[in-house]
Amino acid sequence: MIEVHHLNNSRSQRVLWCLEELGLDYQIIAHQRDPQTSLAPDSLKAIHPLGKSPVVRDGGRSYIESGAILDYLVRRYGNGRLAPRADSPDYQRYLEWLHFAEGSAMLPVMLKLYTSRLGEAAAPLLPRVHGEIENNFGFLDAELADHDYFVGDELTAADIQLTFVIQAAKMLYTLEKFPRLAAFLTRVQARPAYRRAVERGGPFAYG
Repeated sequence: MIEVHHLNNSRSQRVLWCLEELGLDYQIIAHQRDPQTSLAPDSLKAIHPLGKSPVVRDGGRSYIESGAILDYLVRRYGNGRLAPRADSPDYQRYLEWLHFAEGSAMLPVMLKLYTSRLGEAAAPLLPRVHGEIENNFGFLDAELADHDYFVGDELTAADIQLTFVIQAAKMLYTLEKFPRLAAFLTRVQARPAYRRAVERGGPFAYG
């Protein structure tokens, strides 16, 4: 059975959602953040040297990085679900979005999180951080002008990967300037598989 090392309020929520969309059986090994520091517990270091989540074990191997894990699950178990065919014109676009989430969009959101802890000392940095958030999320918002999802008209693993970043942006910056992203969140969070993932994974502050 697929084993998911799941940390509360983390990227591992993506993995649970993907597994629910694919209808796969899996076991959750739950880890809790330190309530004071919000850091992952040492128990995760026993699973992987970085001590981060998600880590997935399947077929005698361990997998890290949420984008790589989603890609693995879809290729291994998808049977045509959650990704375009590799020979489809949409496949490259799918790959771009799958990597855009962490490669481009997440950095300014994380900078917003870290600078929020600096108080007035962060003031010189905030215009640049906010500008990068608006640049990246304005781009994402515009991409949904003609579609409900980022690759055509059906949910893919790229949408699952992007959702966490959009949720983080909503919490740390708001989505007032990005109405299509706000509508996208409402749409995907209504999916039964998303709701089941949250139920199984426990309370999710980014939800």
